Amino acid sequence: MKEPARILVVGGGYVGMYTALHLQRKLKRDEARIVVLDPEPYMTYQPFLPEAAAGSISPRHVVVPLRRVLGDCQVVIGEARSIDHAKRTATITTLATDEEGTGAVELEYDELVLAPGSVSRTLPIPGLAEYGIGFKTVEEAIGLRNHVLEQLDIASSTRDPEVRDAALTFVCVGGGYAGVEALAELEDMARYAARYYHNVSPEDMKWILVEATDRILPEVGAEMGRYAVRELRRRGIDVRMETRLESCEDRVAVLSDGSRFPTRTLVWTAGVKPHPVLATTGLPLNGRGRLKCTAALRVDGVEHVWAAGDAAAVPDVTSDEPDALCAPNAQHALRQAKVLAENLLASLRGEPVREYEHKYVGSVASLGLHKGVAHVYGRKLKGYPAWFMHRVYHLSRIPTFNRKARVLAEWTLSGLFKREIVSLGSLENPRGEFELAAGTGRHNETT
Repeated sequence: MKEPARILVVGGGYVGMYTALHLQRKLKRDEARIVVLDPEPYMTYQPFLPEAAAGSISPRHVVVPLRRVLGDCQVVIGEARSIDHAKRTATITTLATDEEGTGAVELEYDELVLAPGSVSRTLPIPGLAEYGIGFKTVEEAIGLRNHVLEQLDIASSTRDPEVRDAALTFVCVGGGYAGVEALAELEDMARYAARYYHNVSPEDMKWILVEATDRILPEVGAEMGRYAVRELRRRGIDVRMETRLESCEDRVAVLSDGSRFPTRTLVWTAGVKPHPVLATTGLPLNGRGRLKCTAALRVDGVEHVWAAGDAAAVPDVTSDEPDALCAPNAQHALRQAKVLAENLLASLRGEPVREYEHKYVGSVASLGLHKGVAHVYGRKLKGYPAWFMHRVYHLSRIPTFNRKARVLAEWTLSGLFKREIVSLGSLENPRGEFELAAGTGRHNETT
């Protein structure tokens, strides 16, 4: 009997999870075995991170557990350190290898799906590594929410005007989706929370958006981008375009226009870059470090390797530009995953593959509760209609009926009751109280 093909999926994000999901539904019995490798046991639905940071959605409802969804796959929690496609092996580390101290192990495969996603793109800016806060994972989103609320606590209880000013100054670098939506949702939350502090008002807070280009939210078009700027400025948010962050040493944000802002909060959302594991594969990469792919989602010139999403430079066959590539966003990633799975199955069965083809239909973005912008199918929306479309679209895209129902229930309840404004920053150090008691004698009844 023919041995089942060994399919290794590196990455459990949009592409990785959906590819494995489509494969497990359509594979015949004993036709193949699927291994999904990811550092986390869940897929994060990143468009909901701003709402999770603002408290509109519980953090556990913006993640999808891989083991529950991929019941017919083997889910391995670990990281790929390098890939040797000539030998068809991936060198990986897992939680067990760290505990055992045995070092990395090799995992063999017949078909490889590379979907490790991207990581935050940072620059050698003084102080950024020490004080910057990212906004790409659910842990960062909830940590940022706790941090912002803690700054209000600091400002309300200090008598030092410099400490208060720094605590109430919030700087966000990057005018794309992540930066604008994160800043807008957090400002909305902080404005609401200020009513519960007797000596802090929304006017005391400074919110600053720094963007290096001449526009924000380029995906929604120039007109809607200008509307977004006007809306943010109307709320008192300082939007600075064609401006760069020069330094943030000693908790002072120095901008290229000469401005200086003492701040305890610097959010960095200025782009992403391909996952570093791609550089270890020896596979063809383009100038930006993404895998060169064909429109059929194969790695160009290499058999048995497939890629899509942020890691892949996929030709956009619907564009009039000869060298146009599909944008690395969720809209393409979800659709590419289905085509990738179908093509991989067709390849296993000796059938022809098809090209990925999807014309970009537009984008939606939230600017806080009941506020948004959208440019979809040539139609431009703003305000409440755009915000409502944003919610409907992403509710339809988040995986599993379970998650859809939970998110919808939370939205319904948040419309009936007041916002939650509790900081649970102590969750980031759960042993802190016990360590304090054991190490300092606090609560020690024998003394």
